[in-house]
Parts: sequence; C-alpha cells; structure tokens
Amino acid sequence: MEKGKIVKIAGPLVIAQGVSGARMFDVVRVGQGRLIGEILEIRGDNSSIQVYEDTSGLKPGESVESTYQPLLVELGPGIIGSIYDGIQRPLDSIRAKSGEFIRRGIEAEAIGRNKEWEFEPVVKINDEVEEGDILGQVKETELITHYIMLPPKMRGRVKKIHSGQARVEDSIALIEDKKGELQEVTMLQRWPVREMRPYKKQLAPKEPLITGQRVIDTFFPLAKGGTACIPGPFGSGKTVVQHQLSKWVNAQIIVFVGCGERGNEMADVLRKFPELKDPQTGCSLMERTILIANTSNMPVAAREASIYTGITLAEYYRDMGYDVALMADSTSRWAEALREMSGRLEEMPGEEGYPAYLPSRLAEFYERAGRVVCLGKDKREASLSAIGAVSPPGGDLSEPVTQATLRVVRVFWALVAELAYQRHFPAIHWLRSYSLYLDDVGGYFSQEVSPNWLEQRSKAMALLQKENELEETVRLVGLDTLSSQDRIAMETARSLREDFLQQFAFHEVDTYTPMEKQYLMLKLVLRYYDLSIEALNQGVDLHSLISLPVREAIARAKYLSNENFKSEINKISQRLTQEVADLKRKSEG
Repeated sequence: MEKGKIVKIAGPLVIAQGVSGARMFDVVRVGQGRLIGEILEIRGDNSSIQVYEDTSGLKPGESVESTYQPLLVELGPGIIGSIYDGIQRPLDSIRAKSGEFIRRGIEAEAIGRNKEWEFEPVVKINDEVEEGDILGQVKETELITHYIMLPPKMRGRVKKIHSGQARVEDSIALIEDKKGELQEVTMLQRWPVREMRPYKKQLAPKEPLITGQRVIDTFFPLAKGGTACIPGPFGSGKTVVQHQLSKWVNAQIIVFVGCGERGNEMADVLRKFPELKDPQTGCSLMERTILIANTSNMPVAAREASIYTGITLAEYYRDMGYDVALMADSTSRWAEALREMSGRLEEMPGEEGYPAYLPSRLAEFYERAGRVVCLGKDKREASLSAIGAVSPPGGDLSEPVTQATLRVVRVFWALVAELAYQRHFPAIHWLRSYSLYLDDVGGYFSQEVSPNWLEQRSKAMALLQKENELEETVRLVGLDTLSSQDRIAMETARSLREDFLQQFAFHEVDTYTPMEKQYLMLKLVLRYYDLSIEALNQGVDLHSLISLPVREAIARAKYLSNENFKSEINKISQRLTQEVADLKRKSEG
C-alpha cells in the first residue's frame, strides 16, 4: 500500500496527503518515530489526524501509514491490576523499555503474551454455544475469576475445547458454524473503543451502589448501573471523593481513569492504590482495579482515548456478569481536548469555544453505563456505573461541560469550596445536590434497612432546608428573635451537618459507614429533635435541652465500631430519653 506524507503540523493535529485507503477513525502511524494517531476528518486527499503523542520534531514530508483498523483495546486475562496509559500501553512495560520517560512511538503489548493461565472449561464437545456464552474460566487474581466468553456475532457447535495451561494467544476452542467452517477462539479479543459492546436487554436500576459515605447513601444514592457527576472548583475534594468511592463501593471491579489530571495527583493514585487493602477481603485493592493514567502534561489528544479505553474495559468485565464502577477524573479535561482539536480543525465553535457536538459526545459516553442482561444463554445480569468528575473553572456550574453532563446523568453531587475550606468532608452540599434514583432504590432500602427510611430522610432534608431559611433571619435580626422550636430545629440541623453528614476519610471507623448504622445514626439525631419539641411544649427550658450531656455521645456515634454499633446506639437513645424525662420532671416540680 502507498504511504501518505505530512503536509501540515499544528500541535497535536497533523494533516497528511495521500494516505492510502484512509477511513474515519482509522489508526495511523505518523513520521519516522511511528507516532500513534487517529484520523478525525477526510477532505479530498487530505486526512486530519489527531496524534496521541508529542509531535515536536515532526516535519512535513515524513510518511504516514494507515493500519486500516480503528483504535482497539486488547481484552483477556491480565488486565486486572494493570496500570495503562490512555491508549492501553502498560506503564511498567514502557518503563522497562524506555526508562523514566515514555519514548515516542514506543509499542508495548497491553496483555503479556508469555504468561500461562490455568484454563478450566465449562462447556463440552458438541455443546451448542452462542455469542456471550462462557466457554471456560481463568483465576485472574485472588478476587476475580476471568470468564472467557464466545465473541459477539459468533455461534455454533464446540468441536474442540482445551483444558489446562494456555497463553492468551493459544487456541482454547474450535467452533463449527452453520456453514461447517471451523473458527478458532483464543483468550485474547480485540474491540474498537468507540463502539458500545452489545448486550441482550437493558434493565431498570433497582439496587443502590453502596459507598459507605453517609451524604451519598442516605441523601443522594446512586443505583447500580447509574450515572453520576461530581462537579466542583479546584480544591473542593473531587479526587478524594472518587478515591473513597474506589475503595468502598460494593462493585466487584473498579476502573479508575485519570483523564488529564495533574501529574502529582495521578502519581498519588499510582502509589497509594497498590498499598490499599480491599475492605471486604483484606487483599490488595489492585486485585480488582484497573488504572488508566493520563496526566495533564501528556499530549492533549490522548485524553479522549483514555475515556473510551476505560469504558470499553469496564464493559468487558460487565459482560462477564460483574458489577463494575468506572471513575473518570475529570471529563472537563476531555472536553478541553475536544475544544482544542475542534479549533485546530477550524470547525464552527459552540458555546465558549467548545465544539457543537460536545453534548452528544458526553451523552454517548454516559449511555454506555447501565444495568443489563448480558449476552449468553445463562441470562446473567450485571451493571456498569459511571461516575464522572467535572472541573468547572471557578466552580461556575453554568459552563457548557457541567450543563451538558447534567442533562444526561441522574445524580448530581455538588461540591462546594466553602465546605471544603471549613474542613467539611465530603464537601457535597445537601441543598444543591440531587438524585433521581430515589424511587428506583427506595424499595431496596425499605426492605433491607427500614420501612421508614424514606420518611426519615425526608424529615432530615426538611430540617436542613428550614435551617437555611432561618439563617437569613438570624443574619438580619439575630438568634434571640427565633422561637424555641426554631432554635431546636437549627440545633438539630447543625447536628445533622456536623455529626451525620461530615465524615473523616482517614479515620479507621468513620471512613466507611454501613447502611444500617447510617439509618440508626440519622434516627438518633431526629429523635433528639422530636423529644426536644415535645419537652418544649411541656415547658422545659430551651438552654437545658441544647446543653444536654448526651449530645456529646450523639456526636461521637459515628466513631462507634461497625461491629457492635446497634447496642451502643440503643444505649445512647435510652440515655437521651432518660435525660429529657429528667428535665420534664424538674420543670413540673
């Protein structure tokens, strides 16, 4: 095939002429360094290419060669625990080849070809199989069994099935199709990143993704298979929240995509994650985690690839029947890359210079999340939850990326800088956030936690709303003008904020709160409100209710051991009832 040649270079955009057989989104090799690029636009004989590596040193006249394939990821055993760059090159292999810095044009296999895996078949010869059926399994890590599935669009009869040690490129099965032709199946598959992996049916969400973060689980829950965004200004804690979710969510697989984040933040993730223990099993967290590292000093075009690579890997494990959680930090950096490439392509800009197709690109990404019935005869159900951080400049939530994201996601966790400066973590504002999954997961909470869970949540939200309204009055005319009932409402709301919503991420107990403990803590705070209002109506002094000794125990309930919290919270509740009853007797006497 005839090679094309470079005619223009504009940062990450290269325009080549005469690329033989060029097609949209084909991967090409650019220049003598064979840099990786992707065709974005074709005009006549000219192909506009976004290059995923640094283009400094390229010059017009150098060759451009098409691979005649879209950007693909490799799928197979060996992905879990890996740390990839944006185009699925393993960073440990690159370091071994090129040292501390990534050499341009370097190639590395995403999945090691020489490692042998113990393949255990689950089908027999002459079994009829269809796309998505599990042929066998491999123990990928201590926590994850990797199921080898028949690739999409393939069906037939098993003529041969392997058992025992095999490498990813070895044949593990021969399938005879309807035409009588034999097709070889290996443990290694390839899939184009821009194409959604198929499934049988999409299901409505019904079960929450438990995170152990009280403000999320109790007030703004996310369903398994749901979509959420965490917008917030610099320093408000987006990355810390996503780290907490990565550690604690009840998903079986975590895919963490660092998309254009600062290098020191990504280095912190890469250093800390291998040291963390999975709370459920005690194994390393990396035994169920895939990391994709794409930092702000890497070429801007690779940000788009990293987002698509992450969601494709997540879909692959979802297809096995796992609940997968994808963290993207942050989609704003991806949008900035789209804006830069759009500008260099001289496209008509949309709002604030972003391309007009930004909303549809974001929608395509989040639409790949969901709870589904996977391909295959066993009708296994699985979910892929997508949680994207958004970094609006100056915390301005009216900017295009945040607004386009809010149109497609169903959970909005609004991070506020003022709360972060007050050391209130998570800095998720209780009045600006929302979840549209409350009706979907309400049945689960009513059955598994308490029938009046939703009632307690609504009561707490009403008190926080009331506090916000009363604060305006207090600022204008002072605290002493409030009625005793309103003072108690403000005290309870303060207890909700400081004792319930605020969590210490680095405390061994408070970092994670089980759902039942969350409910009992909330019930305890609201019980203080109910008993105090009742006591006020019987003439008890306001200040004695505010200064009850038991309030210190209520504040410290969050630090109670997650093993025996029930009996301890019950003791605090009894003590609260006793102390209020004593005040009533004194006022009567």
